[in-house]
Amino acid sequence: MKKIQMVDLKGQYDKIAATVNASIQEVLDTNTYINGPQVHSFQKSLEDYLDVKHVIPCANGTDALQIAMMGLGLKPGDEVITADFTFAATVEVIALLQLTPVLVDVDMVNMNISIDAIKKAITPKTKAIVPVHLFGRAANMEAIMAIATEYNLFVIEDNAQAIGANCKFSDGTKKKAGTIGHVSSTSFFPSKNLGCYGDGGAIFTNDDALAHTLRGIVNHGMYERYHHDVVGVNSRLDSIQAAVLNAKLPLLDSYGKARQDAARKYTAAFEGHKNIIAPTICDNCDCHVFHQYTLRIINADRDGLMQHLLDKGIPCAIYYPIPLHLQKAYLDVRYKEEDFPVTNQLVREVLSLPMHTELDDEQIKFITDSVLEYLK
Repeated sequence: MKKIQMVDLKGQYDKIAATVNASIQEVLDTNTYINGPQVHSFQKSLEDYLDVKHVIPCANGTDALQIAMMGLGLKPGDEVITADFTFAATVEVIALLQLTPVLVDVDMVNMNISIDAIKKAITPKTKAIVPVHLFGRAANMEAIMAIATEYNLFVIEDNAQAIGANCKFSDGTKKKAGTIGHVSSTSFFPSKNLGCYGDGGAIFTNDDALAHTLRGIVNHGMYERYHHDVVGVNSRLDSIQAAVLNAKLPLLDSYGKARQDAARKYTAAFEGHKNIIAPTICDNCDCHVFHQYTLRIINADRDGLMQHLLDKGIPCAIYYPIPLHLQKAYLDVRYKEEDFPVTNQLVREVLSLPMHTELDDEQIKFITDSVLEYLK
């Protein structure tokens, strides 16, 4: 059995090396390292894939989220509601812009932001909601957009983990995660479902005026060289990273399917176990692209299981061990522990297993057998 990786980027690269290398070589041959043809090609291809009017590439996913908020013209003190159970970048950019983060609890089943918690958190100062499509599963965007419409709020989707996932609406229609809110951000960090070989990110919107503003912000506020029309930043996707993404984008759906197939095998192995709550997988499974495959370990020693797996050479991780409302940087007297019962429970229970496009049946069996060996 080949060595198990949490994310096997080398194995994935080996299958597409010729295409990736040729795409990078084109950049080297043309010396178009910034804003070159590969960037424009990727932008157009991603717009077509997502069926969104505007993709604005940028330097990384955190920048993408910050620039999205800058483009909306939010002012210091405006309240922005987001999930307590996620990576810090989501709340980090809210604080950096001197907005007021309002952390709320998540749903126990899908681990995404709780619709009820959003409703309870809205005040006259609320200006935006940032749903995070956590671990690759689309949040309930239909309900979130209904709330936003009722209260005249912006919706900024944090789509860093769920590119390629579909959101299904009650009328049967589907839209890609990241194309439903007023604006969305994503990350192309190497371990993402669509990852480059460095840092990269993008912003999506269907709003023409907002897209124009965002294109200026990412490039020092310039639309014409040395004419700075808006306050901007330096955040551009470089051409070599775009070259890698151009090679990978046509394979994104097949990558998602490989992850979904692995998830089905994991879940089947754990079915009915008294100490394991595995991710639910619907028949078509297109609402979840499994950036992470995350178990809940109940009435058992989660940390002991983690060490058992590590001792057997099986990488695993806890995403996320500390809620944002308990992080030193984001402590606030407004937050009460009783407001976060689900998040506080999840941080004690979650454990993510290896998940990537190169997992094979032998590896999955070894991993699942090792989990079940410990949780007898």
